[in-house]
Amino acid sequence: MSAGLVTPGSGWPGDPATSATPVAADATDVVRGAAGAATVTEVDALVSVCRACPRLVGWRERVAVERRRAYAAEQYWGRPVPGWGDQDARVLVVGLAPAAHGGNRTGRIFTGDRSGDWLFAAAHRAGLSARPTSTSAGDGQRLLGARMTAAVHCAPPDNRPTPAERATCAPWLTREVALVKPGLRAVVALGAFAWQSLWPALGAAGWAVPRPRPRFGHGVEVLLPPAAAAAAAVDSTPANTSLLVLASFHPSQQNTFTGRLTAGMLDDVLTRAASHAGLPDPGAGSALASQA
Repeated sequence: MSAGLVTPGSGWPGDPATSATPVAADATDVVRGAAGAATVTEVDALVSVCRACPRLVGWRERVAVERRRAYAAEQYWGRPVPGWGDQDARVLVVGLAPAAHGGNRTGRIFTGDRSGDWLFAAAHRAGLSARPTSTSAGDGQRLLGARMTAAVHCAPPDNRPTPAERATCAPWLTREVALVKPGLRAVVALGAFAWQSLWPALGAAGWAVPRPRPRFGHGVEVLLPPAAAAAAAVDSTPANTSLLVLASFHPSQQNTFTGRLTAGMLDDVLTRAASHAGLPDPGAGSALASQA
């Protein structure tokens, strides 16, 4: 690790890795590591130390050392940001990648930037998070029946991973989806990049993915039945019968500042996901927040 970055197992809140966690050095290592991960916690640990994409490694670590002036006195995470939330999630929210001074700084996905401010406020209103804000990995925030992750786990320059980087990171998402599948009822893709990245992972997990793949658009909904072969190979619980996939514009400043995405639009999608998943009504989020 570069000087000043967080060492695995050194005490960062929520760090899933230890000094003994294997480090993926290339795409082959990612495939092998993802395939061998038996739990979501193991996937998170492996993701958090991955170094398979040299351009992304160099960028995220440079940002973590140089830092934005507003955060000059803070320690940056500077590592890949794993998924976060309930391991038996009923709702999965998937974004593009961590922000350079958001998740790359705080070590938690969608935490510490404007996009996260919008997302967690909406998640709280939908009953998916205990608090309406997420500022740091140790702030006491909890997801309620939900999990958040990203198609690419390292902060990319200009928020634009290359196709090769997305492909290299894809096995992590594929394995994560497979491991949370038993309880999963709804998936929300934030933005076209996440929407496109989801379909291979969902297909690999056994859901019958439409051909051609549905086009991205805010508010698009697709109900997926399980593939026949996959359904026969697993128990017949409701988790393995269907999955609602929903699309939303990403809560980036480009979308929220221009009004392309409003709070109400994001609320509609997350509330629809929570409702389909059979989670408590939104009032439960406020009640739990007062106890946190």
